[in-house]
Amino acid sequence: MLATISASVLAGITGHPVSVEVHVSSGLPTFTVVGLPDTACREARDRVRAALLSSGVDWPPGRITVNLAPSGIRKEGPGLDLAIAMGVLVADGRLPAEDLVGMAFLAELGLDGRLRAVPGVLPQVRCLDAAEVVVAPESAAEAALARGPAVRAPVSLGELVSVLRGEESWPEPPSPESADPTAKILDLADVKGQHIARLGLEVAAAGGHHLLMIGPPGAGKTMLARRLPGLLPPLDEPTAIEATMVHSAAGLDLPSSGLICRAPWQAPHHSASMIALVGGGSRALRPGAVSCAHGGVLFLDEMGEFAPQALDALRQPLEEGVIRVNRATAVASFPARFLLVGAMNPCPCGELGQPGMCRCTPLARLRYARRLSGPLLDRFDLRIHVGRPEVSDLFDSPSGESSAEVRVRVEQARAAAVERGVVCNSELPDDALDKFAPLDPKARNLFSQAIAEGRLTARGFQRVRRVALTLADLSGHQPPLSGGIVAQALFMRTEPVTVAHDPWSVAHACR
Repeated sequence: MLATISASVLAGITGHPVSVEVHVSSGLPTFTVVGLPDTACREARDRVRAALLSSGVDWPPGRITVNLAPSGIRKEGPGLDLAIAMGVLVADGRLPAEDLVGMAFLAELGLDGRLRAVPGVLPQVRCLDAAEVVVAPESAAEAALARGPAVRAPVSLGELVSVLRGEESWPEPPSPESADPTAKILDLADVKGQHIARLGLEVAAAGGHHLLMIGPPGAGKTMLARRLPGLLPPLDEPTAIEATMVHSAAGLDLPSSGLICRAPWQAPHHSASMIALVGGGSRALRPGAVSCAHGGVLFLDEMGEFAPQALDALRQPLEEGVIRVNRATAVASFPARFLLVGAMNPCPCGELGQPGMCRCTPLARLRYARRLSGPLLDRFDLRIHVGRPEVSDLFDSPSGESSAEVRVRVEQARAAAVERGVVCNSELPDDALDKFAPLDPKARNLFSQAIAEGRLTARGFQRVRRVALTLADLSGHQPPLSGGIVAQALFMRTEPVTVAHDPWSVAHACR
């Protein structure tokens, strides 16, 4: 007898419908899975058999053939276990086929018959054309985000069989918990001093500008970077769905509500390979740290220690906001619109600029500086020097503004960007800058001088112009951009900041 069960598989972060065809016939007892299954998928025969026996269901003694259609798509992982088990029961006459019409099944089976969660449930449910979908209880909240099929979440295979036979009713899926927007947010008020660096974080958050912090060890670069997500506004619904799909496909933990509402944070170790950063793999294409930071912050601590090849792989997603991974057997696209924050020492020992402290040779400094290529460095809109705080800042300085206070200005600046038709100023197209960020004569002269001296490329000119627009939004200035605002934007990109406790003093001095 033949049975066909609906399911789906994951390729990258995209779900693909799969028909699980099970044929049970007389003959020598065998179990064969065809249709491009991987090792984990072929091992379903042992999990399904043990789960059925543990649930009090006899295993068919004949020949069982399972076809995973379409056969041209590679099937990976244990997510088809439950569909195969249902197909075996229907094909063997243990369940009526009409009771499973319009149903799909996505779960791994434990040897005791328990349903277990699998990665990528959200994109897999979104691709299904079914009225009901059966998943593990841990995946119920995530599956409900698809807003499509009705979600059923039995605990075990035995409970599912009892429901389908009419012996029990469907259990209520676990109710999703509401996310706490204030949980685990590090406060910017904890930072003592570092007025320019604090302004850099605010500008980066308000305009979506990439930030590079250079300073000696212990200056507080990592402490500052960890407080950047708390300045970002909540994710809009499309970005939240995309971020949730990426995290689900990557097998990362999701919040109890199922939906990622706050800006994600990714901080890979400097030994990470290029594939670990951008995604991919030899067989299963999985998102990398860049995609997992979609909608949030990618922090590269000790950036000078990353492999140059891995760093240069970031150049394309920084411009396009998407990563296209091409392999001989598969192609996948991952969203990758993130805020890049880098932190590095001025030299390998970190003491460059401290009289008599630096132990690095000129050649070592040159090699260290070459880790960041010119094209990558040009994509950092903000380059801030973070010095060690003064003793008076640590002991006598009052607490600065909290993250909540700064976030109000960030949201106002982003609201101004939305009125211009973009999410943040860094996404403004070049042809829109003349309309929204015109320059007064003094600002034009400052840009002309910087370009003539080789301190700015054509791309850098447009990027600094967007930073100046963000500074104007934060300070309440109206276009055209003044020379003071442009001077401050240039100062935060091309000069090491070693003075000015007042973050706006440079702008006032240039007016």
